[in-house]
Amino acid sequence: MKFVILVLMFCALMSNSKAQTAPIVLWENGAPNAVGKEPLDIPTMTPFLASKETATGAAIVVCPGGGYQNLSEIKEGSEVAKWLNSLGISAFVLKYRLGMRYNQPNQLLDAARALRTVRARAKEWNLDTKRIGILGFSAGGHLASTLGTHFDAGKADSKDEIERISSRPDLMVLIYPVITMGEFTHKGSKKNLLGENPSEDLIKLYSNELQVTGETPPTFLVHTMTDATVPVENSLLFLSALRKVGVPFEFHLYEQGPHGFGLAPANPILASWAERCADWLGVHGFAKAKTATVKK
Repeated sequence: MKFVILVLMFCALMSNSKAQTAPIVLWENGAPNAVGKEPLDIPTMTPFLASKETATGAAIVVCPGGGYQNLSEIKEGSEVAKWLNSLGISAFVLKYRLGMRYNQPNQLLDAARALRTVRARAKEWNLDTKRIGILGFSAGGHLASTLGTHFDAGKADSKDEIERISSRPDLMVLIYPVITMGEFTHKGSKKNLLGENPSEDLIKLYSNELQVTGETPPTFLVHTMTDATVPVENSLLFLSALRKVGVPFEFHLYEQGPHGFGLAPANPILASWAERCADWLGVHGFAKAKTATVKK
C-alpha cells in the first residue's frame, strides 16, 4: 500500500510543471572554446524553483547522464528536478556540452558556470549561497564529481562577476556514477570525454578518486552490484578516497538492479534510494530534517 501511495505521489509530481522556467544561457556572449552557434554549442540550465510554501532555500544543479554522448534530460533531469522540488529544494537541470565535439575541460567549465550562476543569483531566487549542491547520474555523476574535486574559489580580478564566485558545491549526490578513467571506467564516457588516445596525465586528472582532498564536499552515493555498464568499483573507489581524508559520505549499495534506473518508480526496492537521499539532505540542511525520539 505504501508503495502505491508513493507511485501516485510521483505521478502527481511529474504532472506539475508550473515551477519550471525557460532555460538560461550560461554565457550570453558564447561559451569558452565554442566551435559553433548551434544548440549543442550553447550550454544552458533550466530552473525548477521550489514553491514559496515549501522552499528550504537550498538548490541543486542536476547533471543528467548519457555517456557524454547524449543527455537523459527527462528521467535523469526534469523528473529528478520535480522530486527535489517536492523536498523544498530548487533544482537547475544542466545541459552541458558533449563529446566528441567537446572534450574536457569544457564540460567542467559548464558545470562550474552553472553552479556559479546559481550562487550569483541566489538573492533573486531566495536561495542560500552556502546550500548549493550538485547531483549527477552515470556520466553526469562523473561531471558532478569532477566539479566536486576540481572546483576553484573564483577569479577575484575577473571582469565577469559570475566568474569571481566559488564553484565549490556544498554537497554531492552521485547515482551509479562514472568516477574513474582507469581500469573500471565506462569506455564510452572516457572516449567521449578525453578523446581517442588520452595521455596518462589526463587519465589521472579526470580519475576523480585520485583528486579527492579534505575539501571535497560531503557525498551521497548509490550503486548496484549488478550494474553491467558502470562497474560498482567506481563508487567503491570514490568512497574509499573520501574515507581516507575524512570527508563525510553515505553509500547505498543494492544487490540487484540495472544501470540507468533514475528514480525507479516501478521498482519498490531501488526507489528507496530517493527516500534515503531525502533523509541525508535533511541532515545537511537542504531538506526538512526528520526528528526521531530515542528510546531509553
